[in-house]
Amino acid sequence: MRKFVLGAALALTLGAGTAFAAEAPKPPAQAWSFNGVFGTFDRAALRRGLQVYTEVCAACHSLGLVYYRHLQSIGFSEEEIKAVAREFEVEDGPNDDGEMFTRPAKPTDPFASPFPNDQAARAANAGAFPPDLSVMTKARKGGEDYLHAVLVGYRDEAPAGVEVMEGLFFNEYFPGHQIAMPPPLADDAVEYADGTKATVQQMSMDVTTFLAWAAEPTMEDRKRLGIKTLLFLLVLTAMLYALKRKVWSDVH
Repeated sequence: MRKFVLGAALALTLGAGTAFAAEAPKPPAQAWSFNGVFGTFDRAALRRGLQVYTEVCAACHSLGLVYYRHLQSIGFSEEEIKAVAREFEVEDGPNDDGEMFTRPAKPTDPFASPFPNDQAARAANAGAFPPDLSVMTKARKGGEDYLHAVLVGYRDEAPAGVEVMEGLFFNEYFPGHQIAMPPPLADDAVEYADGTKATVQQMSMDVTTFLAWAAEPTMEDRKRLGIKTLLFLLVLTAMLYALKRKVWSDVH
């Protein structure tokens, strides 16, 4: 399965010398459904993004701050959540013999980690540690745009005059343009359950939407509360202004 190492490649490549001095262009801004005061997550995109994560990203990356039960907030039924969780094994125990054991994940478990420990993760990825993706879109301003740009920014050939170091790949939007992570996405890498064409562009948008939700699953509740608070303050301000005029009406 394709490796999906996003942040680990940064630490691996930034120390490679002056070849990484080139400045990457600003990622193009995307029309994310969840942007803005009234923005919400596209439920269909979230489902597709979860599919991309589980079939591509989960081979290397954990999502340790998100629990399977949280999927209920984006429209998954209890049975669907159980089915998603059962696809992964988690360590549990000790049992009556004092030994640890593995079992299928449950809705009450956090998303399963692909590796038992950090050392195993590094050993499987040529020394690079695949970071947890729970808050990946919050790692920098405009994180959603940057993540999407990197995922679609691979080029088969570097521009003339640019020499790509051995073991690295040219990426238009990665700092220095050279990245250790192989292209994680390819057309038709997954078969979407809803029949959507699985292009690199589509998969990148979907998995980025899913990771944006993972980083802030209560965003919609926060926005709703904020709107209610603003409406309350507007009404309260109008009432206080009317009261002030009433109290001071006899003075003039």
